[in-house]
Amino acid sequence: MIKEVIGTGETEQEALENAKSQLELGEDAEYDFEVIQRAEKKVLGLFGGKQAKVKLTIEIEDVVEKKSPADTAEKFLRDVIDAMNLKELTIEAEKTDESAVFNIEGEDVGYIIGRRGETLDALQYLTSLVANHVDNSYFKITVNTGNYREKREKTLEILGRKLAFKAVKTGKKTSLEPMNPYERRIIHTSVQKVRGAISWSEGENANRHVVVGPDPKSRQRRGGGYNNRRGGRPQQKRPEVNPDRKPLDESNGSGLYGRID
Repeated sequence: MIKEVIGTGETEQEALENAKSQLELGEDAEYDFEVIQRAEKKVLGLFGGKQAKVKLTIEIEDVVEKKSPADTAEKFLRDVIDAMNLKELTIEAEKTDESAVFNIEGEDVGYIIGRRGETLDALQYLTSLVANHVDNSYFKITVNTGNYREKREKTLEILGRKLAFKAVKTGKKTSLEPMNPYERRIIHTSVQKVRGAISWSEGENANRHVVVGPDPKSRQRRGGGYNNRRGGRPQQKRPEVNPDRKPLDESNGSGLYGRID
C-alpha cells in the first residue's frame, strides 16, 4: 500500500521534515519525495512569497493478522455471552492446533446450560460452525461448564443400562426423549453391553430418539427367556453383561453433532 503526504515549510528541507514528521518516520526510514513547489521570497519582504511544498511517498506492507479458529471461536463465545447480559461469567480456554475446550464458570452458568443441556449444546454447535469457517478445515470445539458433560454422560449410561435390564425383564420396549447424536450413542453403548437388550433410533431431525427393547434373537435362543417348571412359576433368566459388544455409533466418531462441514 502506498501512502503520500504533503509537507510545507519556508524551505524545501523544512517541507521535507514536515512531511516526515506527519508519518512519524525515523532517520533510517526509506521514502521517496518530490518537490512540487519551491519557496519564493516576498517582494520587499512584504508582498507575495510562497512556501515550499514536498510530496513524500512511502510503501507500507499490508499486514493482516489472521486469527486462528480457536481465537475466532473464543471471541464469538464471549460476544454471545455478553449479548445474553451474562457479563459475570468467565471463560477458560485450552487450545491446541486441532481443537479447543472452553469452560464457562460463574453464578449464572445455569442460563448457559439450559434444559437438559440444550442451550449448552446449541452454543457449542454455533461456536463450532464459526471456528470451522476460518480455514474450511475440521476443528473440534467443546463448550463445557464445570463437569456438566461428564455428569450428563454418567447419567445417560446409568439410564441406558437400567432400561436395558427392564427390557429383558418385561419384554417391552421404552422410548426415550429426543437427544443429539452424541447422547444417543452413549445410550446405545450402555444398552448393547447388556445381553438380551437392543437399542435403535427413530424419528427425524430434532425428534430423533432412542428406543430400548428386548433382543428378539436372544429371546429365541433362550426359548423366550423363561425356564418353565411343572407346577412352578416361570422364572426369567438374569440378563448378562457383555462388555465386548460393539456399540452403535450414530455420531460417526466425531463427537457432539458430528463433523461440522
